[in-house]
Amino acid sequence: MQNQLESLDYFVFLIYFLVVAGYGYWIYSKKKAKEASSADYFLAEGALTWWAIGASLIASNISAEQFIGMSGSGFAMGLAISTYEWMAALTLLFVAIFLMPGYLKNKIFTMPQFLQQRYSGTVATLMAVFWLFVYVFVNLSAILYLGALAISTISGFSFMACVLFCAIFAVIITLGGMKVIGYTDVIQVFVLVLGGLATTYLALDLVATQFGADGAWAGLGLLKEKAPEHFHMIFSEGQMSMPDGQGGQRDAYMDLPGLTVLIGGMWIANLNYWGCNQYITQRALGASLPTARKGILFAAFLKLLMPVIVVLPGIAAYVLHKNGLFQQEMLGTAVVDGVSNMVIKPDKSYGVLINLLPHGLMGLSFAALTAAIVASLAGKANSISTIFTLDIYKKFWGQNASEQQLVRIGRITIVVAMLVAILVAPMLRNLDQAFQYIQEYTGFISPGVVAIFLLGFFWKRTNSMAALVAALLTIPLSTAFKFLTPNIPFLDRMGWVFVILVALMVIISLADPKSKDNTKAMKVDFEDFRIGGSFAVGTLIVMGVLAWLYIVFW
Repeated sequence: MQNQLESLDYFVFLIYFLVVAGYGYWIYSKKKAKEASSADYFLAEGALTWWAIGASLIASNISAEQFIGMSGSGFAMGLAISTYEWMAALTLLFVAIFLMPGYLKNKIFTMPQFLQQRYSGTVATLMAVFWLFVYVFVNLSAILYLGALAISTISGFSFMACVLFCAIFAVIITLGGMKVIGYTDVIQVFVLVLGGLATTYLALDLVATQFGADGAWAGLGLLKEKAPEHFHMIFSEGQMSMPDGQGGQRDAYMDLPGLTVLIGGMWIANLNYWGCNQYITQRALGASLPTARKGILFAAFLKLLMPVIVVLPGIAAYVLHKNGLFQQEMLGTAVVDGVSNMVIKPDKSYGVLINLLPHGLMGLSFAALTAAIVASLAGKANSISTIFTLDIYKKFWGQNASEQQLVRIGRITIVVAMLVAILVAPMLRNLDQAFQYIQEYTGFISPGVVAIFLLGFFWKRTNSMAALVAALLTIPLSTAFKFLTPNIPFLDRMGWVFVILVALMVIISLADPKSKDNTKAMKVDFEDFRIGGSFAVGTLIVMGVLAWLYIVFW
């Protein structure tokens, strides 16, 4: 079973490392010699092509959260976790058609800047602080934890050594700014898709071999035969049980509650992530509208492919584990009532599976996993840097700061944020499914963010007091729902908090007679929502594929 990396694997990985790190450092050195521009550093303004935007969106999104966290959820609950990927494709189309025109027409470069222009400085600053807190302590730390966990499992190096390696590699790329991230992400996406597909193919082939068959296609059929409960997209209550990380079982419905994944809270989670998230929208904010839309459509097509790369290996690992393979390797420790117990850890499945691969391909899969981790860390760190530098530092202390000073502050912020993540990452070791942890705790601010943005975009009467109330109440309301209604799935809780906040915002805005003549309303015309023929064809294809997938795997 212990088939850890050998010389050929390290050689394959070294080639990947030298290409990406060398290119990142070359661009960094080249730009360092020129006069630094904050717009170019943070946004790569006008420099990214549609394919670079689409690739960067996916490279920054597909990280350890997906390779490790979503594969772990695939092990625990099956194909249903793919709804985060497939519904994201639909959400991306909504963002491209309805939100991106508003951002670009109103020259929005950061999410707090939108709040400043549409509402007030107080709302912008408050949400900037919320975003920084979530990005550093939930997203960046969880990505670093999951990445180090997987790399440690595969390579045999210590967890902390892997934490430091991922952090330093990401900082090398991030210091070059958004242009470096955008174009190195093209390499990262190529590697992660190639390596990810290779891992999936060989995992399915291993399943086939284990049961006396031959080939990946036969392996896919065996997955459905040996684990039919893992091939449903919509759960009913009590339909699916999975490990709770404490040695017991829990209902998968609590994570993916029925039709909520199609028409409820899943939309709030996805709109927050893909439409109101500096980390993601930053890739398209420096481009023209046609270029941004093409890039986002490209990303939507790639999202349809992602469950093949990140979910099917988890289901394959479940079938192999159920058939007696790597029983010990899937175990981890959990502290229950002060006692340390050995329990199944679904998040170990992808790393364990890679150790079954032939050498050379193991190195490629290892490179793909590292590419996903580093690209996501770099993108997240750049967004943290952008928000802190442009929306907090420049606003309160650096009103007269030069372009070079802003870039320097941005680079210092990247290093500080990564140091904090290095300290926090080891504290996440008791998680059983880190992907669900990220979704739930990011969801504490998601309802407020989506309510503020959607009403700010599409209802002229929404005023700053309404936005401030929603910003202040989103975390207290989410916390209250979590502890007062523990039997309600977190996606449903997000839905209820969103409805309450929207109702409050409407009441507060209608109570203000001045809101009828709101001078801060967004400048968006119906004509801005028109789409070209090729984009319309691509949209219909994505929607058709999604409809087919949900019908087949209902």
